[in-house]
Amino acid sequence: MSGGQTKPLFVCSRNRLRSPTAEAVLNGVDRVTAISAGTNNDAETPLSGDLIEWADEIYVMETGHKKKITRKFGTMLKDRPVRNLAIPDNYRFMEPDLVAIIKARFPAYFS
Repeated sequence: MSGGQTKPLFVCSRNRLRSPTAEAVLNGVDRVTAISAGTNNDAETPLSGDLIEWADEIYVMETGHKKKITRKFGTMLKDRPVRNLAIPDNYRFMEPDLVAIIKARFPAYFS
């Protein structure tokens, strides 16, 4: 996580609560440009191949998201591991507990 610009992509289902919160929290860190998207068709920003190609790190909130991404974009993921943050869908956007969990998942940025 050191060196140049880091481009994480955060993915949840509808791109309304968890992944936009992660995007906002990580965009506050130097040398990070984060984007978020959703796996559902009704997501605020639906996940696309262009976003997969843009990202150098991909983080999902649940195992189901990883399965959907792997099924739909598997060939594009060869150099981009998909990591599960294991954050359940029971938080509001920018809820302090959610922000704390996200920061705890990225200690190198917030220590």
